[in-house]
Amino acid sequence: MQTKELINKISLGYQPNKNEIIKILRLDKEDENLSYLFYKAEQVTLKYCKDEIQIRAIIEFSNYCRCKCAYCGLNCNNKLIKRYRMTIDEIVNTAFEAYEAGYKTIVLQSGEDLWYSKEKICEILKRIKGIGDLAITLSIGEREIEEYKEFKKTGADRFLIKHETADELLYNKLHPHSNFKSRFQCLKELKKLGYQIGSGFMVGLPWQGYDTLAKDLIFLKSLEVDMAGIGPFIPHPETELKNQVKGSTFLTLKVVALARLMLKYTHLPATTSLGVLNELDKIAAFSSGANVIMQKVEPHKYRRLYEIYPSKLKVHKSILEERKDIEKYILKAGKKISFTKGDSFKIK
Repeated sequence: MQTKELINKISLGYQPNKNEIIKILRLDKEDENLSYLFYKAEQVTLKYCKDEIQIRAIIEFSNYCRCKCAYCGLNCNNKLIKRYRMTIDEIVNTAFEAYEAGYKTIVLQSGEDLWYSKEKICEILKRIKGIGDLAITLSIGEREIEEYKEFKKTGADRFLIKHETADELLYNKLHPHSNFKSRFQCLKELKKLGYQIGSGFMVGLPWQGYDTLAKDLIFLKSLEVDMAGIGPFIPHPETELKNQVKGSTFLTLKVVALARLMLKYTHLPATTSLGVLNELDKIAAFSSGANVIMQKVEPHKYRRLYEIYPSKLKVHKSILEERKDIEKYILKAGKKISFTKGDSFKIK
């Protein structure tokens, strides 16, 4: 099958096999089929997600983590990082300020920090739900199923827990504290509990090949995720992978475009990591299938400490000023701004 014909078929609902996915991911910049891939990704985005970009506020409330992920600057073996925990009042007050600035979705993210017990997380959820008509996404890692149940009952609408790589051997190598089966089980249980689920993976990990990326896309399709974060690997100096080569933004954009063709209704963020490597690639993601952007809103004194990967510090602005900047950024990319909560497109 010719590449252009294959791209067309996928955009119409055909599910490609691993070799067909690899064929598309191997397209180089001189191949005329590359621009067609991005064109079809844009067309599918407009059909299923419209031309609006969802803006979501993310509160990174703790950088304590019990995990030993080989790529993450928050890993518990990093003794140089200054750790912090936001108080419940700080978290709720930040969510209120974000709501006042126009945000409709609050993402509560942290390292796997069990100091925030089930009771503490539930109190945070209740108080944020009391602010107004807000959707809440939790991104706090692996917990007991009973905790997930309680969080859902208390007000959590969505849960984001990336699988990072669908290669089980590679996953287990990068996560000595856990294993792939446990991560997969969490995703299945969260879906059963009625959460809108998000997963995702890194592009350019050491020991990752095109076949691994194909597995990742097939894995996301099998789960029918509501959101998928796909971004380039960026080495952090205080991790085992500090000397590895960073991931390719070009390959990342191809993966995002193909993800849009395969997943149709799934929310795909223009990830922060894309902007860290090249701000223009982050804008390009909006023409390659992405329809979501995340904005940090926690106090600036904490932002520089939530360093999964190295990133440049920005000028300190208020949450409202930063919201206005993002809106201008979206309009510059030729898109419109969504003022909805950004629920799953599968919810009618």
